[in-house]
Amino acid sequence: MIRLLIAAPSAIVRAGLESVGAQGAGIQVVGASGLAGLSAAVDRYQPDVLLAAVEAHHDEPPEDLIALAARDGAPAIVVLAPDLQSTWTGDALRSGIRAVLPGDLGAREILAAVEAAAAGLVVLHPQDITALVADRPLLPAAQLQTLTPREIQVLAMLAEGHGNKTIAWKLGISEHTAKFHVASILSKLNAGTRTEAVTLGIRRGLILI
Repeated sequence: MIRLLIAAPSAIVRAGLESVGAQGAGIQVVGASGLAGLSAAVDRYQPDVLLAAVEAHHDEPPEDLIALAARDGAPAIVVLAPDLQSTWTGDALRSGIRAVLPGDLGAREILAAVEAAAAGLVVLHPQDITALVADRPLLPAAQLQTLTPREIQVLAMLAEGHGNKTIAWKLGISEHTAKFHVASILSKLNAGTRTEAVTLGIRRGLILI
């Protein structure tokens, strides 16, 4: 059972998202909160996933969400936001937020994102993936550096949503070595984020999903 916490500045939006969450098989809505005091709500309800809706005037991910994503043992965070820009999405992903999606999604898409985030996956709208890749142009083939077999293995784990600790455990290496592999992958693929690296790896046929 996925424990889901709802967060939004508006009580009306919170009620609507609670209704959506209640439709999900295997999902239990454990509570709702405003964006202020969100950390305390997470401590109280201990959710697996936080579904947070933010308002249109936010030019960057709210500080409360950024701080929460950086906490040890933080829930997977799914953000619904209108008028997304690729820079906003990139900042959110770098902070550890697992999903960034348009605010006008239907119930089925929202529930799918919650389930995917709970499984450790990163979820983006197709237009955001395109924008993120466009913001960081592909290097000419002659300038590309070849990934080692180990780096391709790590890249595949990034595509599955694993963090450095999990990668280190699965491969029987230190967390420091896992971080080194990730940094090398980002550098070789000319990627600014893990999500960009995965997207580029898929486009170049390095990994399959």
